Amino acid sequence: MSNSALSSARSAPAGRVAVVIPCFREREHILSVLDGMPRFVDYIICVDDGCPDGTGKHVEMHCEDPRVEVIYRDRNEGVGAAMVTGYRRALETDARIVVKVDGDGQMDPALMERFIAPIAAGRADYTKGNRFYRIEDVRAMPATRLVGNAAFSFMSKLSTGYWHLFDPLNGYTAIHRAVLQLLPLERLARGYFFESDMLFRLNTLRAVVIDVPMPAQYGAETSHIRTALELPRFLLGHAANLLKRIGYNYFLRDFHVASLEWILGPCLMAFGFVFGIYQWYDHYLRSEVATAGTVMLAALPLIVGVQLTLSTLQFDMSNRPSVPLHTLVDDDGS
Repeated sequence: MSNSALSSARSAPAGRVAVVIPCFREREHILSVLDGMPRFVDYIICVDDGCPDGTGKHVEMHCEDPRVEVIYRDRNEGVGAAMVTGYRRALETDARIVVKVDGDGQMDPALMERFIAPIAAGRADYTKGNRFYRIEDVRAMPATRLVGNAAFSFMSKLSTGYWHLFDPLNGYTAIHRAVLQLLPLERLARGYFFESDMLFRLNTLRAVVIDVPMPAQYGAETSHIRTALELPRFLLGHAANLLKRIGYNYFLRDFHVASLEWILGPCLMAFGFVFGIYQWYDHYLRSEVATAGTVMLAALPLIVGVQLTLSTLQFDMSNRPSVPLHTLVDDDGS
């Protein structure tokens, strides 16, 4: 980072910067991640999440950077639990922006300024990485992760309301302190669903979130995600967050035409589908041809229901936050 850029970062409203690194079996990579931390970072918080290979002790023994602090959790509960611990410690400092970087070496610390700049400039409350901007970068991603990310991205768009975002499993993020203080940290998901749950919580606050282009890096690191075990959790988590988001944003916080469409659309589709299947099966058993009225009674609600649902989704896509929340609630104005 150039001296002018460093000076700019220091004079920006963001103020001081803290980095939280959740650590679980990252002994081989953590020191290189710490060595690459930019000079403008003021606090580096490593959270040893009950790590069996002693990543935290390894850092304390071999890292002499005075900015580094190691926090130990008694037992492993997942990246979400480690981040909640790290976030709470960061809020005890005077940091204005808190960055999350994984300890596996996949996230280049040199890119950190990209994540901080939009928040410092008052254009965003939360930034996250996106590895899908450049085709050249996507080619480096394993095929299984490519397909999985596409599926998870669609589910995340639906459950969080941030339709313009992609790559929701990307853990390279930054958040303004004022917004972090408003989040119910005790209610955030404790496991790998953490990043997706963060987006859902941010949407309920109407926080502005943007994607930051970044290259994908895959080396000798080992993924700790057990897909077969986590997939059902992700599906249930997204379904629950979708229902909560609709209830909160369209019925508790506000009520308008889209609120009615959220009810009528799915109900009419369900009625048309169930009624149509029942009539088809009933007439099949009796070897009779359904009348035009019966067909229309099944088709019309189905067609109208689809149209109402599409209209609701279109409204939902356009109803994204536009005014950064921290510019409204940050008492320090920074």
